[in-house]
Amino acid sequence: MHRIYDFLLDELMGKTLNLRLSLVLAALCGAIGLAQGALAQTAAPTAAPAATSPAATVPADTPVKKARVKSELADSIVVVVNDDVITKSDLEQRLAFVEKNMKAQNVPLPPPEEFRKQVIERMIIERCQLQTAKEDGLRVDDLTLDRALARIAENNKMSLQQFRDQVEREGTPYGRFRETIRDEILMQRVREREVESRINPSESEVDNYIAAQNGTGAAASYELDLAHILVGIPENASAEQIAARRTKAEDLLRQLKAGADFTKIAATYSDASDALQGGDLGWRNQDRLPQLFLDAVGNLKDGEVSSVVKSANGFHIVKLVGKRTASALRGGSGAAAPAQGVVQTHARHILIKVNQVVTDVEAKRKLADLRERLVNKSATFEELAKLYSNDLSASKGGDIGWVYPGDTAPEFEKAMDALQVGEISEPVQTQYGFHLIQVVERKTDDVSKERQRLLARAAIRERKMEEATQDWMRSLRDRAYVEFRDDSK
Repeated sequence: MHRIYDFLLDELMGKTLNLRLSLVLAALCGAIGLAQGALAQTAAPTAAPAATSPAATVPADTPVKKARVKSELADSIVVVVNDDVITKSDLEQRLAFVEKNMKAQNVPLPPPEEFRKQVIERMIIERCQLQTAKEDGLRVDDLTLDRALARIAENNKMSLQQFRDQVEREGTPYGRFRETIRDEILMQRVREREVESRINPSESEVDNYIAAQNGTGAAASYELDLAHILVGIPENASAEQIAARRTKAEDLLRQLKAGADFTKIAATYSDASDALQGGDLGWRNQDRLPQLFLDAVGNLKDGEVSSVVKSANGFHIVKLVGKRTASALRGGSGAAAPAQGVVQTHARHILIKVNQVVTDVEAKRKLADLRERLVNKSATFEELAKLYSNDLSASKGGDIGWVYPGDTAPEFEKAMDALQVGEISEPVQTQYGFHLIQVVERKTDDVSKERQRLLARAAIRERKMEEATQDWMRSLRDRAYVEFRDDSK
């Protein structure tokens, strides 16, 4: 099943964020998953369970959702989060499953009290995200969810029924799994809306980035495997609070220098959402890491830890687990490499969308018929695209112009790259539907100045994503009304 989970992470989050497997696995036990290893949250300290956010303005007797309360009368409430609740059974399921996964990944368990606090905090953040999505009017309809599940099954070389059977053999009712994936997609959408849209690199930042890459001549030349510990600072913290958090971070560093296990310290004390994975960030291209982290590990050897470094969200300790050239896996992203030649492809396609009327099977059959007509030269690609394509390019005979690597969906690009000039693909599935693709021509060209700036802007956005998301999550948590009931103590 690990291949299913691996693809699930890519499917839900794409290339933007580095995701943590065990959080998704924990989600499958029945609670809502977080699936956002790169999104660290810096919640207010949880050592005093009865405390609530200083920013909370909701009175202590705020009612929770009546329908849910009615259905959960026999299940005690552990935490009230705004107008939602975390029940004892929710928490117990999550604790059991996270413990199982931490053991499977050889991550030492924190002391029971700290472990419980860590899990509760992550569940609170999940509830806050889903509530924000609801307030924003976001939803994931059944058709979108069905397509996502079908793609997960297909990429694991299973039918949907086989995939469903496998999920249930592993102890998760499929209906619960299905709703968990809906929530995962919904949380990703609200993060995109609330965070990504707010990151707008300035022209001077783009200029400086390109100048730096020109100076080194080696953009995105290596990847790093990092782990980190975050001691978060509450929003609007006083000087005394900041000093106390720095003292805590320095104490953790002393323990690490004395030989303490990094993964156990992270799992016990880190305020980041990847704490229960031992702070593991996994392998990332240097372009996808905050500059703060790059600077912190610049002179470290494998296995060494940095000094305490400060960001707007708190104090970090970063461990360099490993380093390798990016070409060892995928080649680099090539971001902002001005002298690098790139292959551009001039392509056209016919898209048949899948909906309540047109099924996957019918879309593939239709495109197979159209392909046969094209091969037999009984019609031209342009004619059929204008008649049958569901894409805006239909009016142009399916022509999508010149595209760079990365401009199209991964499945589309992979199929397109495998074609010879003039060749027509078999039906290709992407998130948009099924396509017939034809390559019109190819050329190799230097990256234009406009393209350089586009790639530089994307790289800067990725570098800023970590801290921007931490800031949003901290604000979301600090503004929430949270009431810990007796069972959570």
